Amino acid sequence: MSKQVEKGVFITGTDTGVGKTFAAAALVKRLKAHYWKPVQTGPVEEHDAPEVKRLSGLKADHIFPCLYSFPDPLSPHEAAKRVQQKIEFENFKLPDIKDGEFVVVEGAGGVMVPLDDRYLMLDLVGQLGLPALIVARSGLGTINHTLLTITALRNHGIKLAGVIMNGPENRANLEAIEQYGKTEVLAELPFCTDVSPESLNTLMPRLDRVAKYFGRE
Repeated sequence: MSKQVEKGVFITGTDTGVGKTFAAAALVKRLKAHYWKPVQTGPVEEHDAPEVKRLSGLKADHIFPCLYSFPDPLSPHEAAKRVQQKIEFENFKLPDIKDGEFVVVEGAGGVMVPLDDRYLMLDLVGQLGLPALIVARSGLGTINHTLLTITALRNHGIKLAGVIMNGPENRANLEAIEQYGKTEVLAELPFCTDVSPESLNTLMPRLDRVAKYFGRE
């Protein structure tokens, strides 16, 4: 597995609640990266950036402000509509980072989530020009959801870095995703009952293959 020279990675999920933010926090810490959530929906106390900061110990100046934030915990297109706002797709541009720096960008939901009447989260990944890393559940249903996500990304011409599986170890599902998705599961993160900076620290060795992929050992 050769090193890839990239400015960052786009973290997407196969569904809502698959552990995308937890994985993003772990990656921010392991890759010594900045963090950016371009679109956030839901109440302020449930926003993802503070949780990433809490878990990873990331400095405030390494978190880029989101472009769009809406109070209702809904798909971005509907959340924006509820407050009579519109997401302007052309406003999405990768934040300025220095040479050698790296940014973990976290999407909202999965790749087929609508941003407005025309664009999907899939289009945002392509707009930013970053490779995608899929966070998937390890249990039942994950093969279908992960393969559909892989297919959507590839059909859109987006580079796929690989998959992170989140939850109890499931070797059969891992092997199926790698075989039929023609990709690699770069990390397995176990289910953590105690979601804390300390539990996150114990997972750092599990992300070594991701770090190697991006040349950020």
